[in-house]
Amino acid sequence: MLAPDQLLAFLGVALLITASPGPDNLMVLGLGLAQGRRAGVVFGLGCALGCLSHTLLAVLGVGALVAASPLAFAGLRGAGGLYLVYLGVQALRHAAAVRLEEGAASAQPLGRLFAKGLLANALNPKVLVFFLAFLPQFVRPAQGEVALQLGLLGLIFTAQAALLFGTLGWCAGGLGARLARWPQAGVWLDRTAGLIFIALGARLLLG
Repeated sequence: MLAPDQLLAFLGVALLITASPGPDNLMVLGLGLAQGRRAGVVFGLGCALGCLSHTLLAVLGVGALVAASPLAFAGLRGAGGLYLVYLGVQALRHAAAVRLEEGAASAQPLGRLFAKGLLANALNPKVLVFFLAFLPQFVRPAQGEVALQLGLLGLIFTAQAALLFGTLGWCAGGLGARLARWPQAGVWLDRTAGLIFIALGARLLLG
């Protein structure tokens, strides 16, 4: 189990890392602005729960193997980058179809948005490497059950990420709904979201 001081130290650092600007934040922000509160919250929850896959890999030790293999890492990075570019292109193609109104349903099924957020995070090898480097710093071998400690830390990180990303998606959706009251604003919001996804995907492919 985790000691109280161990838990508080980890939670404090995790909150700071999650709140700092990064790819996940930008994706949630862009999609919330473009498609509204429910879409932003659901996509944000998907991104957060994608951390569970990295936690599982860290616990099983598979993540270390992937990070140590240049070929495996490159393959995962390529898949993640291409997926983000695909999401961006889809957003640009359907920009004209999106119109935001307060209380309106999102342009896409919520289940599909959740799955997109989940995959966008799970296919990001940089998040995997981050988990492999970050979680072990807060593990205390003397307390035993190292795998259990890693699993609990991953769950805690996922929970606080879900809270922060959900809040960001909600706030971005509210702002997007106000901006969309102006003519063509909804189209440009969706185009902006699409460009964000493409830029992040290109960065992953080239990085």
